[in-house]
Amino acid sequence: MVKNLEKKKSYYKLILPGFIIYIAIILFPVLVSFFLSFTKWRHFKLQSFVGLQNYINIFKDPSFQHAIWNNIQITLISVLGQIPLGILSAYILYRKWVKGNKFFEMMIFLPAIISNVVVALLWNRIFSPVGIYTDFVRIITGNPDYIVKIFENRNWAMIPILAVLLWQCTSLYMVIFLANMQRIPESVFDAAMIDGASESIIRRKIVLPELSGVIFTCSVLAISGSLKSFDLVFAMTGGGPVDYTSVMALYMYKQTFTFNNYGYGSAVSIIIVLLSVGLITLVNNIYKKAQKKYN
Repeated sequence: MVKNLEKKKSYYKLILPGFIIYIAIILFPVLVSFFLSFTKWRHFKLQSFVGLQNYINIFKDPSFQHAIWNNIQITLISVLGQIPLGILSAYILYRKWVKGNKFFEMMIFLPAIISNVVVALLWNRIFSPVGIYTDFVRIITGNPDYIVKIFENRNWAMIPILAVLLWQCTSLYMVIFLANMQRIPESVFDAAMIDGASESIIRRKIVLPELSGVIFTCSVLAISGSLKSFDLVFAMTGGGPVDYTSVMALYMYKQTFTFNNYGYGSAVSIIIVLLSVGLITLVNNIYKKAQKKYN
Protein backbone atom coordinates (compact mmCIF):
# COMPACT_ATOMS: atom_id res chain seq x y z
CA MET A 1 0.00 0.00 0.00
CA VAL A 2 2.81 2.40 0.96
CA LYS A 3 4.74 1.53 -2.21
CA ASN A 4 1.69 2.25 -4.42
CA LEU A 5 1.20 5.58 -2.65
CA GLU A 6 4.86 6.49 -3.21
CA LYS A 7 4.55 5.51 -6.89
CA LYS A 8 1.52 7.77 -7.30
CA LYS A 9 3.36 10.65 -5.64
CA SER A 10 6.29 10.11 -8.00
CA TYR A 11 3.97 10.13 -11.01
CA TYR A 12 2.28 13.34 -9.84
CA LYS A 13 5.66 15.02 -9.32
CA LEU A 14 6.71 14.09 -12.86
CA ILE A 15 3.42 15.25 -14.36
CA LEU A 16 3.13 18.48 -12.35
CA PRO A 17 5.64 20.65 -14.33
CA GLY A 18 4.07 19.76 -17.65
CA PHE A 19 0.57 20.24 -16.23
CA ILE A 20 1.49 23.71 -14.94
CA ILE A 21 2.92 24.67 -18.34
CA TYR A 22 -0.23 23.35 -20.04
CA ILE A 23 -2.46 25.45 -17.76
CA ALA A 24 -0.29 28.55 -18.24
CA ILE A 25 0.04 28.53 -22.05
CA ILE A 26 -3.05 26.59 -23.19
CA LEU A 27 -5.90 26.44 -20.69
CA PHE A 28 -5.54 29.90 -19.13
CA PRO A 29 -5.47 31.81 -22.47
CA VAL A 30 -8.49 29.83 -23.70
CA LEU A 31 -10.46 30.67 -20.55
CA VAL A 32 -9.49 34.35 -20.76
CA SER A 33 -10.50 34.44 -24.44
CA PHE A 34 -13.80 32.81 -23.55
CA PHE A 35 -14.66 35.57 -21.05
CA LEU A 36 -13.37 38.32 -23.36
CA SER A 37 -15.59 37.00 -26.17
CA PHE A 38 -18.65 38.39 -24.35
CA THR A 39 -17.24 41.93 -24.17
CA LYS A 40 -16.70 44.90 -26.46
CA TRP A 41 -13.41 46.82 -26.59
CA ARG A 42 -12.53 50.16 -28.14
CA HIS A 43 -9.10 51.83 -28.21
CA PHE A 44 -7.64 49.26 -25.78
CA LYS A 45 -10.45 49.90 -23.27
CA LEU A 46 -13.26 47.63 -22.16
CA GLN A 47 -16.56 49.24 -23.18
CA SER A 48 -19.31 46.89 -22.14
CA PHE A 49 -20.58 43.35 -21.75
CA VAL A 50 -22.42 42.37 -24.95
CA GLY A 51 -23.30 38.72 -24.32
CA LEU A 52 -23.62 36.70 -27.51
CA GLN A 53 -23.68 39.73 -29.79
CA ASN A 54 -20.09 39.15 -30.95
CA TYR A 55 -20.92 35.60 -32.06
CA ILE A 56 -24.07 36.78 -33.85
CA ASN A 57 -22.14 39.50 -35.70
CA ILE A 58 -19.38 37.05 -36.64
CA PHE A 59 -21.70 34.57 -38.31
CA LYS A 60 -23.52 37.39 -40.11
CA ASP A 61 -20.27 38.74 -41.57
CA PRO A 62 -19.82 37.57 -45.21
CA SER A 63 -16.02 37.80 -44.80
CA PHE A 64 -16.10 35.29 -41.95
CA GLN A 65 -18.43 33.00 -43.88
CA HIS A 66 -15.98 32.96 -46.76
CA ALA A 67 -13.09 32.43 -44.34
CA ILE A 68 -14.85 29.33 -42.96
CA TRP A 69 -15.31 28.01 -46.50
CA ASN A 70 -11.61 28.55 -47.18
CA ASN A 71 -10.72 26.62 -44.02
CA ILE A 72 -13.05 23.81 -45.10
CA GLN A 73 -11.19 23.63 -48.42
CA ILE A 74 -7.85 23.45 -46.58
CA THR A 75 -9.21 20.70 -44.30
CA LEU A 76 -10.47 18.68 -47.26
CA ILE A 77 -7.19 18.98 -49.17
CA SER A 78 -5.33 18.01 -45.99
CA VAL A 79 -7.40 14.95 -45.04
CA LEU A 80 -8.38 13.74 -48.52
CA GLY A 81 -5.27 14.88 -50.39
CA GLN A 82 -2.16 15.00 -48.21
CA ILE A 83 -2.83 11.79 -46.25
CA PRO A 84 -3.68 9.53 -49.25
CA LEU A 85 -0.73 10.91 -51.22
CA GLY A 86 1.48 10.42 -48.16
CA ILE A 87 0.41 6.78 -47.92
CA LEU A 88 0.95 6.23 -51.65
CA SER A 89 4.40 7.87 -51.64
CA ALA A 90 5.45 5.91 -48.56
CA TYR A 91 4.23 2.63 -50.06
CA ILE A 92 6.14 3.21 -53.32
CA LEU A 93 9.33 3.96 -51.40
CA TYR A 94 8.80 1.09 -48.96
CA ARG A 95 8.29 -1.45 -51.74
CA LYS A 96 11.36 0.04 -53.51
CA TRP A 97 9.58 0.46 -56.82
CA VAL A 98 11.96 3.31 -57.71
CA LYS A 99 15.73 3.36 -57.80
CA GLY A 100 17.50 5.64 -55.37
CA ASN A 101 14.65 5.57 -52.87
CA LYS A 102 16.79 7.32 -50.23
CA PHE A 103 17.27 10.25 -52.62
CA PHE A 104 13.53 10.47 -53.23
CA GLU A 105 12.84 10.26 -49.49
CA MET A 106 15.08 13.27 -48.96
CA MET A 107 13.64 15.27 -51.87
CA ILE A 108 10.01 14.56 -50.92
CA PHE A 109 10.64 15.44 -47.27
CA LEU A 110 12.53 18.65 -48.11
CA PRO A 111 9.44 20.96 -48.29
CA ALA A 112 8.45 19.98 -44.74
CA ILE A 113 11.62 21.42 -43.23
CA ILE A 114 11.41 24.76 -45.05
CA SER A 115 9.81 27.66 -43.19
CA ASN A 116 6.24 28.46 -44.26
CA VAL A 117 7.22 32.07 -44.85
CA VAL A 118 10.07 31.01 -47.16
CA VAL A 119 7.72 28.65 -49.00
CA ALA A 120 5.17 31.45 -49.42
CA LEU A 121 7.78 33.87 -50.79
CA LEU A 122 9.12 31.19 -53.14
CA TRP A 123 5.70 30.45 -54.63
CA ASN A 124 4.86 34.14 -54.81
CA ARG A 125 7.86 34.52 -57.07
CA ILE A 126 6.75 31.53 -59.16
CA PHE A 127 3.26 33.03 -59.70
CA SER A 128 4.52 36.61 -60.14
CA PRO A 129 4.41 38.40 -63.56
CA VAL A 130 8.09 37.47 -64.04
CA GLY A 131 7.83 34.04 -62.42
CA ILE A 132 8.45 30.57 -63.84
CA TYR A 133 4.77 29.64 -64.04
CA THR A 134 3.87 32.85 -65.89
CA ASP A 135 6.75 32.43 -68.36
CA PHE A 136 5.79 28.79 -68.97
CA VAL A 137 2.15 29.67 -69.74
CA ARG A 138 3.27 32.49 -72.03
CA ILE A 139 5.41 30.05 -74.00
CA ILE A 140 2.63 27.42 -74.20
CA THR A 141 -0.16 29.86 -75.17
CA GLY A 142 1.98 32.23 -77.25
CA ASN A 143 0.52 35.15 -75.30
CA PRO A 144 3.38 37.42 -74.11
CA ASP A 145 0.93 39.53 -72.03
CA TYR A 146 -0.39 36.66 -69.89
CA ILE A 147 -0.43 37.24 -66.13
CA VAL A 148 -1.85 35.08 -63.34
CA LYS A 149 -5.41 36.24 -62.61
CA ILE A 150 -6.66 33.31 -60.57
CA PHE A 151 -6.28 35.31 -57.34
CA GLU A 152 -8.79 37.83 -58.70
CA ASN A 153 -11.52 35.17 -58.85
CA ARG A 154 -13.41 34.70 -55.58
CA ASN A 155 -14.18 31.03 -56.30
CA TRP A 156 -10.71 29.99 -57.49
CA ALA A 157 -8.34 32.22 -55.51
CA MET A 158 -7.58 29.46 -52.99
CA ILE A 159 -6.37 26.93 -55.59
CA PRO A 160 -2.70 28.10 -55.64
CA ILE A 161 -2.61 28.06 -51.81
CA LEU A 162 -4.17 24.58 -51.71
CA ALA A 163 -1.61 23.36 -54.25
CA VAL A 164 1.25 24.73 -52.14
CA LEU A 165 -0.15 23.11 -48.99
CA LEU A 166 -0.51 19.80 -50.82
CA TRP A 167 3.10 20.03 -52.04
CA GLN A 168 4.52 21.05 -48.67
CA CYS A 169 2.65 18.93 -46.11
CA THR A 170 2.33 15.61 -47.96
CA SER A 171 5.99 14.95 -47.25
CA LEU A 172 5.51 14.99 -43.47
CA TYR A 173 2.79 12.34 -43.64
CA MET A 174 4.91 10.34 -46.07
CA VAL A 175 7.69 10.08 -43.50
CA ILE A 176 5.24 9.12 -40.72
CA PHE A 177 3.63 6.37 -42.83
CA LEU A 178 6.97 5.12 -44.13
CA ALA A 179 8.32 4.76 -40.59
CA ASN A 180 5.27 2.72 -39.59
CA MET A 181 5.36 0.57 -42.72
CA GLN A 182 8.91 -0.39 -41.88
CA ARG A 183 7.60 -1.96 -38.68
CA ILE A 184 5.56 -4.50 -40.68
CA PRO A 185 7.58 -7.74 -40.98
CA GLU A 186 8.59 -8.53 -44.56
CA SER A 187 7.57 -12.14 -43.91
CA VAL A 188 3.95 -10.97 -43.91
CA PHE A 189 4.32 -9.64 -47.46
CA ASP A 190 6.19 -12.77 -48.56
CA ALA A 191 3.47 -15.04 -47.17
CA ALA A 192 0.75 -12.97 -48.85
CA MET A 193 2.53 -13.11 -52.23
CA ILE A 194 3.04 -16.88 -51.90
CA ASP A 195 -0.71 -17.20 -51.30
CA GLY A 196 -1.28 -15.31 -54.55
CA ALA A 197 -2.37 -11.96 -53.08
CA SER A 198 -2.15 -9.05 -55.49
CA GLU A 199 -0.69 -5.65 -54.60
CA SER A 200 -4.16 -4.16 -54.19
CA ILE A 201 -5.14 -6.90 -51.72
CA ILE A 202 -1.88 -6.46 -49.80
CA ARG A 203 -2.54 -2.74 -49.50
CA ARG A 204 -6.17 -3.21 -48.49
CA LYS A 205 -5.83 -6.22 -46.19
CA ILE A 206 -2.38 -5.72 -44.66
CA VAL A 207 -1.01 -2.21 -45.02
CA LEU A 208 -4.11 -0.08 -44.35
CA PRO A 209 -5.24 -2.07 -41.26
CA GLU A 210 -1.73 -1.79 -39.83
CA LEU A 211 -1.76 1.97 -40.45
CA SER A 212 -5.28 2.62 -39.14
CA GLY A 213 -4.11 4.16 -35.87
CA VAL A 214 -1.53 6.30 -37.66
CA ILE A 215 -4.11 7.46 -40.21
CA PHE A 216 -6.36 8.57 -37.34
CA THR A 217 -3.49 10.48 -35.70
CA CYS A 218 -2.55 12.15 -38.99
CA SER A 219 -6.20 13.08 -39.57
CA VAL A 220 -6.29 14.82 -36.19
CA LEU A 221 -3.07 16.68 -37.02
CA ALA A 222 -4.41 17.64 -40.45
CA ILE A 223 -7.71 18.98 -39.06
CA SER A 224 -6.15 20.95 -36.23
CA GLY A 225 -3.46 22.35 -38.53
CA SER A 226 -6.02 23.29 -41.19
CA LEU A 227 -8.24 25.27 -38.81
CA LYS A 228 -5.35 27.27 -37.35
CA SER A 229 -3.51 27.80 -40.66
CA PHE A 230 -2.19 31.35 -40.74
CA ASP A 231 1.48 31.93 -41.58
CA LEU A 232 1.51 30.54 -45.14
CA VAL A 233 -1.65 32.41 -46.15
CA PHE A 234 -0.51 35.61 -44.42
CA ALA A 235 2.89 35.57 -46.13
CA MET A 236 1.56 34.47 -49.53
CA THR A 237 -1.52 36.68 -50.01
CA GLY A 238 -2.29 38.44 -46.72
CA GLY A 239 -5.85 37.18 -47.17
CA GLY A 240 -6.34 39.31 -50.28
CA PRO A 241 -7.43 40.40 -52.64
CA VAL A 242 -10.67 41.55 -50.93
CA ASP A 243 -10.47 38.69 -48.38
CA TYR A 244 -10.75 36.10 -51.17
CA THR A 245 -8.04 33.97 -49.52
CA SER A 246 -8.74 34.90 -45.90
CA VAL A 247 -8.99 32.13 -43.29
CA MET A 248 -10.43 32.18 -39.77
CA ALA A 249 -7.08 32.69 -38.05
CA LEU A 250 -6.25 35.62 -40.35
CA TYR A 251 -9.73 37.07 -39.82
CA MET A 252 -9.18 36.80 -36.05
CA TYR A 253 -5.76 38.47 -36.35
CA LYS A 254 -7.16 41.45 -38.26
CA GLN A 255 -10.08 41.94 -35.89
CA THR A 256 -7.86 41.70 -32.81
CA PHE A 257 -4.64 43.47 -33.76
CA THR A 258 -5.69 45.73 -36.63
CA PHE A 259 -9.07 46.92 -35.34
CA ASN A 260 -8.17 46.39 -31.64
CA ASN A 261 -11.49 44.65 -31.00
CA TYR A 262 -10.28 42.08 -28.50
CA GLY A 263 -13.74 40.82 -27.58
CA TYR A 264 -14.67 40.15 -31.20
CA GLY A 265 -11.31 38.51 -31.94
CA SER A 266 -11.60 36.36 -28.81
CA ALA A 267 -15.01 35.15 -29.99
CA VAL A 268 -13.45 34.09 -33.30
CA SER A 269 -10.72 32.18 -31.44
CA ILE A 270 -13.33 30.33 -29.35
CA ILE A 271 -15.18 29.37 -32.54
CA ILE A 272 -11.93 27.96 -33.97
CA VAL A 273 -11.34 25.94 -30.79
CA LEU A 274 -14.91 24.58 -30.78
CA LEU A 275 -14.71 23.64 -34.46
CA SER A 276 -11.40 21.85 -33.86
CA VAL A 277 -12.79 19.89 -30.90
CA GLY A 278 -15.98 19.05 -32.80
CA LEU A 279 -14.25 17.81 -35.95
CA ILE A 280 -11.65 15.82 -34.00
CA THR A 281 -14.44 14.23 -31.93
CA LEU A 282 -16.26 13.31 -35.15
CA VAL A 283 -13.12 11.71 -36.59
CA ASN A 284 -12.56 9.86 -33.31
CA ASN A 285 -16.09 8.43 -33.41
CA ILE A 286 -15.67 7.34 -37.03
CA TYR A 287 -12.37 5.67 -36.14
CA LYS A 288 -13.92 3.80 -33.19
CA LYS A 289 -16.82 2.58 -35.32
CA ALA A 290 -14.40 1.40 -38.03
CA GLN A 291 -12.36 -0.44 -35.39
CA LYS A 292 -15.45 -2.25 -34.07
CA LYS A 293 -16.54 -3.17 -37.59
CA TYR A 294 -13.22 -4.54 -38.85
CA ASN A 295 -11.95 -6.07 -35.64
